[in-house]
Amino acid sequence: MTPATYSPAMRRHIAASVGCGTVIAASAIAGAVTLAHVVAGIVTDPPSRTLDHWWPAMALLSALWLVRAAAQWAQARLSQHGATATIAELNRDVLARVTALPPRRLAEVRDDAAVLVTHGLDGLRPYFTRFLPAVVLAAIVTPAAVVAIAWYDLQSAVIVLVALPLIPLFMVLIGLVTRDRSAASLAAMGTLQSRLLDLVAGIPTLRALSRADGPAVRIAELGDAHRRSALATLRIAFLSSLVLELLATLGVALVAVSVGLRLVFGEVALADALTALVLAPEVFWPLRRVGTEFHAAQDGKTALERARALLAELPQPSAGDCTVPGAAVHVRLDDLSVAGRDGLAPHGLDADLPPAAVTVLAGPNGAGKSTVLQAILGLTPPTSGRVLIDGCDVTTLDRAAWWARVAWLAQRPVLIPGTIRENLELFGPLEDIASACAASGFDEVLAELPDGLDTPVGRNGVGLSLGQRQRLGLTRALGSSAPVLLLDEPTSHLDAACEARVLAAIVDRARAGATVVVVGHRDEVKAIGDHVVQVGGEVLVHH
Repeated sequence: MTPATYSPAMRRHIAASVGCGTVIAASAIAGAVTLAHVVAGIVTDPPSRTLDHWWPAMALLSALWLVRAAAQWAQARLSQHGATATIAELNRDVLARVTALPPRRLAEVRDDAAVLVTHGLDGLRPYFTRFLPAVVLAAIVTPAAVVAIAWYDLQSAVIVLVALPLIPLFMVLIGLVTRDRSAASLAAMGTLQSRLLDLVAGIPTLRALSRADGPAVRIAELGDAHRRSALATLRIAFLSSLVLELLATLGVALVAVSVGLRLVFGEVALADALTALVLAPEVFWPLRRVGTEFHAAQDGKTALERARALLAELPQPSAGDCTVPGAAVHVRLDDLSVAGRDGLAPHGLDADLPPAAVTVLAGPNGAGKSTVLQAILGLTPPTSGRVLIDGCDVTTLDRAAWWARVAWLAQRPVLIPGTIRENLELFGPLEDIASACAASGFDEVLAELPDGLDTPVGRNGVGLSLGQRQRLGLTRALGSSAPVLLLDEPTSHLDAACEARVLAAIVDRARAGATVVVVGHRDEVKAIGDHVVQVGGEVLVHH
């Protein structure tokens, strides 16, 4: 599958590029013929050497050159638009597929997807803006120029046809070499980026253990490997450009020598000889461009192949056609089992999670309590069984609309670099920030921060303690108007007084009609449950 067949935007660009290439070919050939006849007329017909005599021909030649320049400008502009649209479409497809994966599968492909989206697919721009137009011109201008040369001087056309195949032959040989080089370069870049991301994420731990300088040697080795790979590709590119230029120059020189000798012996007319000589560079020029731009496009082509392989490997996310539930949401776990690293967790879980009630999921570590929340969200598909939302299988729901009705607090709240306010409203504006902060105890944290809600925090909440991060995540969940609350260990890292305040707020949300599902171990958490579901056992306790 070629890029043109992959993207509608790219198909439109190719069609427009072919049109521009046809105009360029026609204007180039007409301009060469006009120029040759003007020069031949001036040389062979001295009475017609005045400017007035050749004014119409010169005006036509100028018009043809302007048309060619305008067509080349339009082709370049359309290429930029097509490249931007195609790269954006590929990025959207990769992101949509990757972000729809279950968390464990997402962790496996995250690094490859990050390299493609942040660096790899941007390499397609030279491919679309320079290489593909050059291929189009080579497919149109070169054959048309050969036919035009044959029309005026068949012997020159034969010489061109003999020299012409040498350029594609060398291009193929060079391509076989650079293909592996580009793949190695992309792999080195991906490994380097993955190591850097892991290093940045682990810097606090490494500094705490006085090992921050440990990975530096390995990072330097990866950087050197990437540099050597890139320089090797550049070396081949420069040498191959020299070879292609030499072949093209020799081809034009052969035509020039041939027409020169035949002009001396009077075997060809001057106008015909000049036409063949002016058109000879037009035969080789598009192929030289293809060879020159090939190396700039090779990294993008390699990234495109990686993206296509990744998209073919990942499942297509389902759109969902079931109606999103209303205000009161009833969740039913029907023989739910999810395969994990150590077997099924949960295994055959049956439970009703009704609205206007607190349901506590209890059980030993590894039983699958957090996985149950992910299955309710539709993040993790069941291995067997179903998750029913008001009678609809969660896999048939419109995922975005369903998530808009859920407030989820993971074990580690998601925090982004930005202000406290931006993190609180990460998933949408809160109805009453002050009340939500009071319910979670985050008002005490705000009182200690220098700029209150406008205080900046770093990645993953750097600048806040674990307990403060937990309260921020609780504020975001409790302040949401979503009818479903999924809370995973909501009171971890909280003191007893703050825990009591949070648990009371959770009960209030349930009494207001929300469907509240809480994962908890502590007796204080279980005590607020209207239903306690034992995950990893057969016990189902109702209060």
